[in-house]
Amino acid sequence: MTSSIPHAKRRLRILAALAAAAALTATAAACSSSASKTALVGSTGKPTLVIGQQSSGIVSLVRDSHALDGAPYTVKWAVFPFGPPLVAAAAAGQIDLGDVGDVPPLNGAAKTPGFKVVAAELPAKEGQAGDYLIVPKGSSIKTLADLRGKKVGYPAGSSAHGFLLNAVRSVGLGPDSVTFVNLAPAALQSAFASGQLDAASLWNPQVTLDVQKGARILAAGTRPLDPNVGFYVASDKSLKDPQRRALVADLLARLGRAYQYGDEHLDVWAKDVQAETGIDADTAKIVVENGTVTVRHVSDDTIQAEQKLADTFIAAKQITQPVDVHGIIDNLLPASFDGKN
Repeated sequence: MTSSIPHAKRRLRILAALAAAAALTATAAACSSSASKTALVGSTGKPTLVIGQQSSGIVSLVRDSHALDGAPYTVKWAVFPFGPPLVAAAAAGQIDLGDVGDVPPLNGAAKTPGFKVVAAELPAKEGQAGDYLIVPKGSSIKTLADLRGKKVGYPAGSSAHGFLLNAVRSVGLGPDSVTFVNLAPAALQSAFASGQLDAASLWNPQVTLDVQKGARILAAGTRPLDPNVGFYVASDKSLKDPQRRALVADLLARLGRAYQYGDEHLDVWAKDVQAETGIDADTAKIVVENGTVTVRHVSDDTIQAEQKLADTFIAAKQITQPVDVHGIIDNLLPASFDGKN
């Protein structure tokens, strides 16, 4: 079953960090075709690449790591609240490159082709989780099986959607036995805080903030329960232009080095997350310690795991068209790339 929270309830006050991200998203999502064209060449005379990004500290981390020093282009950042609108922007040619979770490319490929997956984002440490299922303080829900008949909020088409589906299927449940409540991230946070949901499938920093207020983690999206992989996607428009493709490949490698720098300088990354999201220093530290990232070539194993997820989604009727994952892969990084070379 799929449900929704009444629109009036969505206007509840939310965390300032999430509100800021949503406000920035409106600007990013509103990119017109004319704006995309003017972004091709910046005021410096260099080409400008547009990166779609979620609030994660990467903008500040790129600066602090000097990853763009000497780049033959300038960069414009467009911030989105979660993956689906970012993938749609890539498909429309409004951004050159952007990073998302494992589900947005599947959801996008089933609806709006026009992009390719060009690199993978893998956890740098074993045991890290990208998404979590949480229940409110005092909840009687103790196991995944207890979700039968309950209302669980999730942002459709996001990595949290995939984790929720994998989690309930692991105990023999599904959308026919659990009420899936589709809400955008900010509305989901509000609905969970106001007691309208029995559980929520979300990611950090929201999960850490909720746990600090008494919520409890029911399940974490670690392997093998969840693939726990993210991806960089690029616009077909950019990839089909040889000169722009080369610039996007260079930018992707620089972003990989920035993440590597963050993994090796967690104190710097934590400050960058704090600056971009508005969360406190202790929460930012928890977020980065549980969210180290490596940017890599998309391996055959990763493709197989993503295909399995795609097949799960079509079987559960969460997407309307089957997706051939091999068909949306266009690796821009060599298999030897390690975040330093």
